[in-house]
Amino acid sequence: MSTEVILEVDNLSVRYGRDTEPATVRNVSFSLRAGETLGLVGESGSGKSTVARAILGLLPYEGIVRYRGRNLGDMSPREMAHTRSDLQMVFQDPFSTLDPRMNIGEQVAEPMIVHKLVPRSDLPDRVGELLEKVGLHRDMAGLYPHEFSGGQRQRIAIARALGVNPLLIVCDEPTGALDVSVQAQILDLLQELQSKHGISYIFIAHNLGVVRSMSHMVAVMNLGEIVEYGPAEEVFSDPKHHYTQALIDAVLEPDPSLRHKASDQSNSEAASLAERKERA
Repeated sequence: MSTEVILEVDNLSVRYGRDTEPATVRNVSFSLRAGETLGLVGESGSGKSTVARAILGLLPYEGIVRYRGRNLGDMSPREMAHTRSDLQMVFQDPFSTLDPRMNIGEQVAEPMIVHKLVPRSDLPDRVGELLEKVGLHRDMAGLYPHEFSGGQRQRIAIARALGVNPLLIVCDEPTGALDVSVQAQILDLLQELQSKHGISYIFIAHNLGVVRSMSHMVAVMNLGEIVEYGPAEEVFSDPKHHYTQALIDAVLEPDPSLRHKASDQSNSEAASLAERKERA
Protein backbone atom coordinates (compact mmCIF):
# COMPACT_ATOMS: atom_id res chain seq x y z
CA MET A 1 0.00 0.00 0.00
CA SER A 2 1.32 3.45 -0.93
CA THR A 3 2.31 5.89 1.79
CA GLU A 4 1.58 8.92 -0.44
CA VAL A 5 -1.13 11.15 0.99
CA ILE A 6 -3.25 11.97 -2.03
CA LEU A 7 -5.85 14.16 -0.31
CA GLU A 8 -5.76 16.34 2.80
CA VAL A 9 -8.80 18.19 4.07
CA ASP A 10 -8.19 20.77 6.83
CA ASN A 11 -10.99 22.54 8.70
CA LEU A 12 -13.44 22.35 5.82
CA SER A 13 -16.67 24.26 6.43
CA VAL A 14 -19.62 24.80 4.10
CA ARG A 15 -22.48 27.19 4.65
CA TYR A 16 -25.58 27.79 2.55
CA GLY A 17 -27.06 31.25 2.30
CA ARG A 18 -25.56 34.25 4.10
CA ASP A 19 -22.20 34.30 5.82
CA THR A 20 -23.94 35.07 9.09
CA GLU A 21 -25.85 31.77 9.02
CA PRO A 22 -24.40 28.71 10.80
CA ALA A 23 -22.24 26.41 8.67
CA THR A 24 -23.88 23.19 7.51
CA VAL A 25 -20.52 21.42 7.65
CA ARG A 26 -18.00 22.51 10.28
CA ASN A 27 -14.26 22.00 10.69
CA VAL A 28 -14.02 18.69 8.83
CA SER A 29 -10.47 17.32 8.62
CA PHE A 30 -9.11 14.02 7.29
CA SER A 31 -6.52 12.60 4.92
CA LEU A 32 -6.52 9.82 2.34
CA ARG A 33 -3.61 7.78 1.07
CA ALA A 34 -3.17 6.59 -2.49
CA GLY A 35 -4.91 3.30 -3.16
CA GLU A 36 -7.01 3.41 0.00
CA THR A 37 -10.68 3.98 0.76
CA LEU A 38 -12.10 6.42 3.28
CA GLY A 39 -15.61 5.54 4.35
CA LEU A 40 -17.73 8.57 5.16
CA VAL A 41 -20.69 7.41 7.20
CA GLY A 42 -23.61 8.99 9.03
CA GLU A 43 -27.35 9.45 8.92
CA SER A 44 -29.09 11.33 6.10
CA GLY A 45 -28.47 15.05 6.50
CA SER A 46 -25.22 14.60 8.42
CA GLY A 47 -23.22 16.44 5.75
CA LYS A 48 -21.51 13.56 3.91
CA SER A 49 -22.49 14.57 0.38
CA THR A 50 -21.86 18.25 1.11
CA VAL A 51 -18.27 17.42 2.06
CA ALA A 52 -17.82 15.40 -1.13
CA ARG A 53 -19.16 18.12 -3.39
CA ALA A 54 -17.02 20.77 -1.71
CA ILE A 55 -13.87 18.66 -2.20
CA LEU A 56 -14.62 18.38 -5.91
CA GLY A 57 -15.21 22.12 -6.19
CA LEU A 58 -18.96 21.81 -6.74
CA LEU A 59 -19.70 23.93 -3.66
CA PRO A 60 -17.89 26.95 -2.19
CA TYR A 61 -16.13 26.18 1.08
CA GLU A 62 -13.91 27.57 3.80
CA GLY A 63 -10.73 25.76 4.81
CA ILE A 64 -8.08 23.95 2.79
CA VAL A 65 -8.28 21.00 0.40
CA ARG A 66 -4.89 19.73 -0.79
CA TYR A 67 -4.58 17.28 -3.65
CA ARG A 68 -1.13 15.66 -3.83
CA GLY A 69 0.22 18.46 -1.67
CA ARG A 70 -1.27 21.34 -3.67
CA ASN A 71 -4.03 23.59 -2.36
CA LEU A 72 -6.91 23.34 -4.82
CA GLY A 73 -8.01 26.82 -3.81
CA ASP A 74 -4.72 28.30 -5.06
CA MET A 75 -4.87 26.69 -8.50
CA SER A 76 -5.51 28.73 -11.62
CA PRO A 77 -8.53 27.79 -13.76
CA ARG A 78 -6.16 26.09 -16.20
CA GLU A 79 -4.48 24.06 -13.47
CA MET A 80 -7.82 23.15 -11.95
CA ALA A 81 -9.16 22.00 -15.32
CA HIS A 82 -6.15 19.72 -15.67
CA THR A 83 -6.51 18.40 -12.13
CA ARG A 84 -10.24 17.81 -12.45
CA SER A 85 -9.70 14.72 -14.60
CA ASP A 86 -7.95 13.12 -11.60
CA LEU A 87 -11.01 13.67 -9.40
CA GLN A 88 -14.23 11.96 -10.42
CA MET A 89 -17.60 11.20 -8.83
CA VAL A 90 -20.07 8.33 -9.08
CA PHE A 91 -23.57 9.23 -7.88
CA GLN A 92 -26.29 7.13 -6.25
CA ASP A 93 -28.70 7.41 -9.19
CA PRO A 94 -26.79 6.86 -12.44
CA PHE A 95 -29.93 7.29 -14.56
CA SER A 96 -30.22 10.95 -13.54
CA THR A 97 -26.63 11.60 -14.65
CA LEU A 98 -26.97 9.88 -18.02
CA ASP A 99 -28.42 11.75 -21.00
CA PRO A 100 -31.37 9.75 -22.40
CA ARG A 101 -30.75 11.25 -25.85
CA MET A 102 -27.17 9.95 -26.16
CA ASN A 103 -26.07 6.35 -26.47
CA ILE A 104 -23.81 5.14 -23.72
CA GLY A 105 -20.76 4.96 -25.98
CA GLU A 106 -21.01 8.69 -26.61
CA GLN A 107 -21.44 9.37 -22.90
CA VAL A 108 -18.44 7.26 -21.86
CA ALA A 109 -16.38 9.02 -24.53
CA GLU A 110 -17.48 12.56 -23.63
CA PRO A 111 -15.09 13.18 -20.66
CA MET A 112 -12.15 11.90 -22.71
CA ILE A 113 -13.06 14.34 -25.48
CA VAL A 114 -13.42 17.25 -23.05
CA HIS A 115 -10.01 16.56 -21.50
CA LYS A 116 -8.44 15.72 -24.89
CA LEU A 117 -7.09 12.41 -23.64
CA VAL A 118 -7.79 10.16 -26.62
CA PRO A 119 -7.73 10.88 -30.38
CA ARG A 120 -11.23 10.67 -31.83
CA SER A 121 -10.16 7.84 -34.12
CA ASP A 122 -9.24 5.74 -31.07
CA LEU A 123 -12.39 6.48 -29.06
CA PRO A 124 -14.46 3.45 -30.17
CA ASP A 125 -11.73 1.04 -29.08
CA ARG A 126 -11.17 2.88 -25.80
CA VAL A 127 -14.89 2.96 -25.02
CA GLY A 128 -15.10 -0.78 -25.75
CA GLU A 129 -12.18 -1.45 -23.39
CA LEU A 130 -13.82 0.56 -20.61
CA LEU A 131 -17.16 -1.21 -21.01
CA GLU A 132 -15.44 -4.58 -20.82
CA LYS A 133 -13.45 -3.44 -17.80
CA VAL A 134 -16.68 -2.88 -15.86
CA GLY A 135 -18.25 -6.16 -16.98
CA LEU A 136 -20.29 -5.00 -19.98
CA HIS A 137 -19.94 -5.95 -23.64
CA ARG A 138 -18.39 -3.49 -26.07
CA ASP A 139 -21.28 -4.02 -28.48
CA MET A 140 -23.53 -2.28 -25.93
CA ALA A 141 -21.97 1.10 -26.80
CA GLY A 142 -24.78 1.88 -29.25
CA LEU A 143 -27.58 1.33 -26.73
CA TYR A 144 -29.34 4.03 -24.69
CA PRO A 145 -29.63 4.36 -20.89
CA HIS A 146 -33.25 3.16 -20.70
CA GLU A 147 -32.17 -0.17 -22.22
CA PHE A 148 -30.07 -1.07 -19.17
CA SER A 149 -30.83 -2.23 -15.65
CA GLY A 150 -29.91 -0.11 -12.61
CA GLY A 151 -26.78 -2.15 -11.95
CA GLN A 152 -25.68 -1.88 -15.58
CA ARG A 153 -26.22 1.89 -15.55
CA GLN A 154 -24.00 2.15 -12.47
CA ARG A 155 -21.33 0.19 -14.34
CA ILE A 156 -21.65 2.68 -17.21
CA ALA A 157 -21.18 5.57 -14.77
CA ILE A 158 -18.05 3.90 -13.41
CA ALA A 159 -16.74 3.30 -16.94
CA ARG A 160 -17.26 6.98 -17.75
CA ALA A 161 -15.33 8.00 -14.61
CA LEU A 162 -12.50 5.59 -15.42
CA GLY A 163 -12.08 7.02 -18.92
CA VAL A 164 -10.07 10.01 -17.64
CA ASN A 165 -7.73 7.79 -15.56
CA PRO A 166 -8.69 9.27 -12.17
CA LEU A 167 -6.60 8.84 -9.05
CA LEU A 168 -9.55 9.58 -6.75
CA ILE A 169 -13.23 8.68 -7.17
CA VAL A 170 -15.90 9.92 -4.80
CA CYS A 171 -18.64 7.29 -4.58
CA ASP A 172 -21.80 8.90 -3.20
CA GLU A 173 -24.09 6.05 -2.14
CA PRO A 174 -23.18 4.15 -5.35
CA THR A 175 -25.19 1.06 -4.39
CA GLY A 176 -27.99 2.74 -2.43
CA ALA A 177 -30.61 2.33 -5.17
CA LEU A 178 -29.64 -1.23 -6.15
CA ASP A 179 -30.84 -4.68 -5.12
CA VAL A 180 -28.64 -6.51 -2.63
CA SER A 181 -27.23 -8.98 -5.18
CA VAL A 182 -26.40 -6.16 -7.60
CA GLN A 183 -24.85 -4.14 -4.75
CA ALA A 184 -22.37 -6.95 -4.14
CA GLN A 185 -21.38 -7.00 -7.81
CA ILE A 186 -20.71 -3.24 -7.89
CA LEU A 187 -18.72 -3.37 -4.63
CA ASP A 188 -16.62 -6.25 -5.97
CA LEU A 189 -16.01 -4.26 -9.16
CA LEU A 190 -14.86 -1.18 -7.22
CA GLN A 191 -12.47 -3.26 -5.11
CA GLU A 192 -11.10 -5.01 -8.18
CA LEU A 193 -10.46 -1.67 -9.93
CA GLN A 194 -8.74 -0.35 -6.82
CA SER A 195 -6.50 -3.41 -6.65
CA LYS A 196 -5.58 -3.19 -10.34
CA HIS A 197 -5.21 0.57 -10.74
CA GLY A 198 -4.46 1.92 -7.25
CA ILE A 199 -7.51 4.19 -7.25
CA SER A 200 -8.42 5.97 -4.02
CA TYR A 201 -12.08 6.20 -2.99
CA ILE A 202 -14.12 8.38 -0.71
CA PHE A 203 -17.01 6.01 -0.14
CA ILE A 204 -20.17 7.65 1.19
CA ALA A 205 -22.88 5.41 2.64
CA HIS A 206 -25.21 4.93 5.56
CA ASN A 207 -24.94 1.12 5.36
CA LEU A 208 -22.33 0.31 8.00
CA GLY A 209 -21.77 -3.22 6.75
CA VAL A 210 -20.86 -1.95 3.29
CA VAL A 211 -18.61 0.79 4.70
CA ARG A 212 -16.79 -1.70 6.91
CA SER A 213 -16.15 -4.11 4.01
CA MET A 214 -14.93 -1.36 1.67
CA SER A 215 -12.94 1.02 3.85
CA HIS A 216 -9.43 1.26 5.22
CA MET A 217 -10.28 4.40 7.22
CA VAL A 218 -13.66 5.63 8.46
CA ALA A 219 -14.96 9.09 9.35
CA VAL A 220 -18.28 9.20 11.20
CA MET A 221 -20.31 12.37 10.66
CA ASN A 222 -23.09 13.76 12.82
CA LEU A 223 -24.77 17.16 12.41
CA GLY A 224 -22.09 18.45 10.04
CA GLU A 225 -19.06 17.39 12.08
CA ILE A 226 -16.74 14.38 12.19
CA VAL A 227 -17.25 12.81 15.60
CA GLU A 228 -14.96 9.80 15.11
CA TYR A 229 -12.14 9.04 12.69
CA GLY A 230 -9.70 6.16 12.46
CA PRO A 231 -8.90 2.74 10.95
CA ALA A 232 -12.11 0.96 9.95
CA GLU A 233 -11.69 -2.13 12.11
CA GLU A 234 -10.78 -0.02 15.12
CA VAL A 235 -13.81 2.25 14.73
CA PHE A 236 -16.21 -0.66 14.30
CA SER A 237 -14.77 -2.97 16.93
CA ASP A 238 -14.06 -0.34 19.58
CA PRO A 239 -16.08 2.84 18.90
CA LYS A 240 -15.16 5.74 21.15
CA HIS A 241 -18.03 8.15 20.46
CA HIS A 242 -21.55 7.44 21.68
CA TYR A 243 -23.01 8.37 18.27
CA THR A 244 -20.84 5.76 16.53
CA GLN A 245 -21.90 3.22 19.12
CA ALA A 246 -25.55 4.11 18.53
CA LEU A 247 -25.16 3.66 14.76
CA ILE A 248 -23.56 0.25 15.22
CA ASP A 249 -26.17 -0.86 17.74
CA ALA A 250 -28.97 0.19 15.40
CA VAL A 251 -28.06 -2.21 12.58
CA LEU A 252 -27.97 -5.95 12.15
CA GLU A 253 -24.76 -7.91 11.70
CA PRO A 254 -23.95 -7.24 7.98
CA ASP A 255 -22.80 -10.83 7.29
CA PRO A 256 -25.94 -13.01 6.93
CA SER A 257 -24.03 -16.16 7.94
CA LEU A 258 -23.03 -14.49 11.20
CA ARG A 259 -26.60 -13.29 11.74
CA HIS A 260 -27.84 -16.85 11.33
CA LYS A 261 -25.10 -18.15 13.56
CA ALA A 262 -26.01 -15.65 16.25
CA SER A 263 -29.69 -16.53 15.83
CA ASP A 264 -28.96 -20.26 16.06
CA GLN A 265 -26.84 -19.70 19.13
CA SER A 266 -29.60 -17.62 20.71
CA ASN A 267 -32.20 -20.31 19.93
CA SER A 268 -29.93 -23.00 21.33
CA GLU A 269 -29.39 -21.04 24.53
CA ALA A 270 -33.15 -20.47 24.87
CA ALA A 271 -33.86 -24.19 24.40
CA SER A 272 -31.19 -25.09 26.93
CA LEU A 273 -32.63 -22.66 29.44
CA ALA A 274 -36.13 -24.06 28.93
CA GLU A 275 -34.83 -27.58 29.40
CA ARG A 276 -33.11 -26.65 32.66
CA LYS A 277 -36.30 -25.02 33.91
CA GLU A 278 -38.30 -28.15 33.07
CA ARG A 279 -35.88 -30.33 35.02
CA ALA A 280 -36.08 -27.96 37.98
